[in-house]
Amino acid sequence: MRGGCSCGKVRYRLKREPMFVHCCHCLDCQKQTGGAFAINALIEADEVEDIMGETVAWSMPTESGRPHDIHRCPDCGVALWSDYGRRGWLRFMRVSTLDEPHAITPDVHIFTRSKVPWVRLPEGARAFEVYYDMASEWPDESLARRRAAAEKAKGGA
Repeated sequence: MRGGCSCGKVRYRLKREPMFVHCCHCLDCQKQTGGAFAINALIEADEVEDIMGETVAWSMPTESGRPHDIHRCPDCGVALWSDYGRRGWLRFMRVSTLDEPHAITPDVHIFTRSKVPWVRLPEGARAFEVYYDMASEWPDESLARRRAAAEKAKGGA
């Protein structure tokens, strides 16, 4: 899957399917996107090929106090991905920047306690008032990928 910003200066390609996809309804995501939620595809940073251009990281305040950098196109300002916690090895790719953004659907809806009241979640959607237990929600293969990426980042692989 390929994607990029509005002006075309930054382009990327996901080399494999995301590990997991969040539709986040927190107030930070609402404010930062100007919309009702943000849809983020979680994927290992080395599974994203930066095809063209470089992003600029904007440090954002968070309720938790943990660092959150949004990587944006330096020209048009579109948010392409986030690095929550400044891990470097994990990207939260903005699904709306994909060339085919509707090809990916959320696995979970999070922070629904602050969901816009008129937004209706799909019937049967997995939804959480705040966050969830990864071990219960993520597929085993995705958990293994996440562990491997974290170990590699620590220098263990």
